Amino acid sequence: MADTELHYLELLDVSRLIQSRQLSSVEATQAQLDRIDALDGRLGSYARVMREQALADARRADAELASGVPRGPLHGVPIAVKDLCWTAGVVSAAGMTIHGDFVPTEDATVVRRLREAGAVILGKLQMTEGAYADHHPAIAAPVNPWNAAHWPGVSSSGSGVATAAGLCYGSLGTDTGGSIRFPSAANGLTGLKPTWGRVSRHGAFELAATLDHIGPMTRSAADAGAMLGAIAGADAKDPTASPLPVPDYLAGMHRGLDGLRIGVDARWITEGVDAETRAVLDAAIAAVKTLGGELRPVAFPDPAQVIDDWFPLCGMEVAVAHEATYPARKDEYGPGLAGLIELGRAQSGLAYQKIVLHRLDFAGRVKALFEDVDLLIVPATGIASPTMERMARMGEDAELISAVLRYTCPFDMTGSPTITLPGGFTAAGMPVGFQLVGRHFEEDLLVRAGWAFQQVTDWHRRHPAP
Repeated sequence: MADTELHYLELLDVSRLIQSRQLSSVEATQAQLDRIDALDGRLGSYARVMREQALADARRADAELASGVPRGPLHGVPIAVKDLCWTAGVVSAAGMTIHGDFVPTEDATVVRRLREAGAVILGKLQMTEGAYADHHPAIAAPVNPWNAAHWPGVSSSGSGVATAAGLCYGSLGTDTGGSIRFPSAANGLTGLKPTWGRVSRHGAFELAATLDHIGPMTRSAADAGAMLGAIAGADAKDPTASPLPVPDYLAGMHRGLDGLRIGVDARWITEGVDAETRAVLDAAIAAVKTLGGELRPVAFPDPAQVIDDWFPLCGMEVAVAHEATYPARKDEYGPGLAGLIELGRAQSGLAYQKIVLHRLDFAGRVKALFEDVDLLIVPATGIASPTMERMARMGEDAELISAVLRYTCPFDMTGSPTITLPGGFTAAGMPVGFQLVGRHFEEDLLVRAGWAFQQVTDWHRRHPAP
């Protein structure tokens, strides 16, 4: 099979080729490595490529499959992980120069589970400093493969770029305020942010412990379900990981939208949202109705307070995560991450308790909303594919901050699962996404709904030019 036919296949399609022995894992892995060599000098999505280890793992996968020992749908498939996930014996810098020589002695739980599922890990994907909003000044930001003048999303920027550009068949990202959803929407991907606690955070460098989520970034909802099934579950090394059983996320996805109640807050999802995003959302809502989903009007609780609270809360948690190196090595930090830490360190205990109470109140109201609906449909962001020039002014533009965070950080504050789906394009040819939001630990419904939408649309099968 020619590389031009191979690199944009969905993960599960590659899996079927490998498991049927029509394609070897070594062939798939070598093709991806060759493509990384050809394109990533321009795109900058990889922090480091694990070439020799990837090929050794691919050879092992081929041998296991030849011996009749399949490990599941990821077996032999080349993927990549965000650089904040520890990989034993490989530098794991989390986008920071300060950790440029950190070589962990063990894998993060998610990396270990991917290996146990037989996945081939191509390398570590570039990211913003410490998984906050800005890339460290000494590290080049990844480039959106659709158009270099447009934002690639943060903080899982490398994950979004590599997966969209055909440099891996799926990747891991993390989301604290929107960092799976931003790059998924910006690069035309399907991103699944699981319920907080569904996936172990052991061995993943913290941004903010009670807000961090680890999840897959892929080309389709089915691919996302396959990856989540491999990494989810209880973990003795992370007592915050839920002990609830992990379902087969692919088993029920063919049931479609019949019987599912989809909540729509017509005011909230259009207020402050640009015309191109509204058009994508209108088309998605129409598709949901055509597919048999029952649209129900809802009144989403006002998220303004928790959005305001997200910054100081995140800052306080980041300050704890960086206590060993900040302020002792303050000069080695970029201004964005340092500013967030300073904000956190300036908060009082009284301010913190107010944030805790606001968060609990809001989470309770969102939970109550799901007594009447199964899913919510909302934008991924309020602005479709902003340019790099515009995003450079984000810190000075309160309206832009609101448009970007309005539909993401509330669901980090509640820990709710969401799936981001490609839903169309701007007039300039840039991808636009939207979200479905579910109840805690009902990622199976998100995969099911996403799969149904992707059976009647082809937005997820459109790719940037080579």
